[in-house]
Amino acid sequence: MVKRHALAAITFLALTGCAVGPNYKRPAVTTPDTYRGLAPEAGPQTAASIGDEKWWTVFQDQQLQQLIREALAQNYDVRIAAARILQAQALLGITRADQFPTIAGGAAASNQRFPRTKVTPATETSSNVVNLSLFWELDFWGKFRRATEAARANLLATEWGQRAVISSLVSNVATAYFQLLELDMEMEISTRTLSSRKESLRLVEVRAKGGATSLMDVRQSEQLVYTAAAEIPDLERRIEQQENFISILLGRNPSSITRGKPLIETTLLPNLPAGLPSSLIERRPDIQSAEQQLVAANARIGVAKAAYFPQITLTADAGYQSSALTNLFTGPAGFWNFGGQLAQPIFTGGRIRSNVRLTEAQKQEAVLFYQQSIQQAFREVSDSLVAYRKNQDFRAQQQLLSNAAEDAVRLANMRYRGGVTSYLEVLDSDTRFFDAQLGLAQAQLNERLALVQVYNALGGGWQQ
Repeated sequence: MVKRHALAAITFLALTGCAVGPNYKRPAVTTPDTYRGLAPEAGPQTAASIGDEKWWTVFQDQQLQQLIREALAQNYDVRIAAARILQAQALLGITRADQFPTIAGGAAASNQRFPRTKVTPATETSSNVVNLSLFWELDFWGKFRRATEAARANLLATEWGQRAVISSLVSNVATAYFQLLELDMEMEISTRTLSSRKESLRLVEVRAKGGATSLMDVRQSEQLVYTAAAEIPDLERRIEQQENFISILLGRNPSSITRGKPLIETTLLPNLPAGLPSSLIERRPDIQSAEQQLVAANARIGVAKAAYFPQITLTADAGYQSSALTNLFTGPAGFWNFGGQLAQPIFTGGRIRSNVRLTEAQKQEAVLFYQQSIQQAFREVSDSLVAYRKNQDFRAQQQLLSNAAEDAVRLANMRYRGGVTSYLEVLDSDTRFFDAQLGLAQAQLNERLALVQVYNALGGGWQQ
């Protein structure tokens, strides 16, 4: 009875003893009252944020949604991140097992025969043993509990890391898809321009044959045709390479990509609620992952400091041993032993002290990385918000430029056919209109890319 109470007391102390090292406390961080880059007319901020929205409510093109779903299911980066979570779970189980005793059982049987000698007759012996053994290093100082705390934080950091991969993947697929649609728009503009310029060249050649214009006008018209024609093979190359890139994001071999709506018909949100800056820390998966890495670094200080204190272990062995199997489990065949050991480091050449300093420095690095991640997140949000507003303004001006250039081409052709001006004016106006159309397509793309950047910077995309 006394032994049973003593064992219970030892078990209680081992499981509830003190844990050396600092308890985790989130470092102080400075958060702005508002995001820089918000539209002046946005009004007071609310808790609602586009970063809380599911990705399929932000990107409403059904084909894009299908591509994102395929990427989430097949992309290798996501699958690698999932495998890392399994590794972290296993490491947590391995580390946590150190808190408990190790119990092993065994059985052995042997028969030996010794030959007769001049002194001794021939003999034969047998031995049969069944036993259980126990080894337990008591966690008085919390070394194993701190190690388990670190392993659990590493698991959480890995899970948040997977969410960061998912968020980036959603952003990358949307970005690549919009870029592909913009290349399709450029191809459409170039094809339409080439057809128009070929028709213009035919008319100029007719006028030249009738003596109404010179060969110089024919050559200048040919330049417009060749310029537009040269764009097409380059665009075909870029389109195919972009499809290959999207295919890799989808986890498949390079292949063609099915399109949905044209770029100009994809939905743009009139205003983007950013939410409260303080909520960004809880929403961004990279910040959460950085904090869990800090928690793990903090716990490892306790593991290092526990080495200053005695290492206490309990050992026990019990079983049966007999030369005859029929007598193996009888009372006289039983045996047991129980013991304990205490080992205190006396001189380690500064190894323990240096290890503590190492873990403290690693924690300081983790603190700085955590604070840097937060600061970088606020910068990304501000950059994306101002980009979204200014790209809208730029697209509006580019639309006016394209409209003016289109009208200039119409007037230049009328003036040329009326003999008022040379073909050089037509050449210049047509070139400007072609460039303005391409510029407008790029501006429309930048609007949508800015939307993707705002959504990603606010921590959206990983919510399923």
